[in-house]
Amino acid sequence: MASVAEMIMKAMAERGAGAWVCTPQDFLGLGSRQAVDQALSRLVRAGKLRRIGRGLYDMPRFSSVLGRPAPADMDAAVSALARRDGVRVMPDGLAAANRLGLTDAVPARVSYVTDGASRTLRIDGRTVRLRHCKPRIMQWAGRPAAATVQALDWLGPDAARDAQIVAALRRCLPDDVKHDLGQHISDVPGWAVPLVRSVVSGQATAA
Repeated sequence: MASVAEMIMKAMAERGAGAWVCTPQDFLGLGSRQAVDQALSRLVRAGKLRRIGRGLYDMPRFSSVLGRPAPADMDAAVSALARRDGVRVMPDGLAAANRLGLTDAVPARVSYVTDGASRTLRIDGRTVRLRHCKPRIMQWAGRPAAATVQALDWLGPDAARDAQIVAALRRCLPDDVKHDLGQHISDVPGWAVPLVRSVVSGQATAA
């Protein structure tokens, strides 16, 4: 019978190096909490896993460019925190707008919004800020259009009058995101409704 450590490594390898961050809670089906904690500690000492924060572990991917293990995937790390703590988390508006190519501004620090408590953490040597956010925005968490709604909320009403923003969103958003926006258009801020209608033109929209 495979040991707890072997089963943990099998689960990590199936997801791929650098692709997933786990917590002890992810493996409680394999044994007691003490057994899982001991197995994770042994795997870290053996260099098979890396502890990137309190109760957070990954199987690092080696970067040939850096000549060392690549930095942890911060989105995966924060997703692990969300699973563990039973909260929802999304990148903050500036980060979302930057990822979509809607702004050249770069976040000064790693920041996310959450429906949980605001707090500051250290993950893989970086400071990560979790900021409590209003329910109107957090209801999009886990949905295809989450980042788009976050970006629009950060850009504000002026975005609705910016033809370049509309054109960029039409060009870059995949069909599943446009469909999500169209089906839940009543959940976007009132000022953004005309913009969303223009972006999703050709997609079915909810009344």
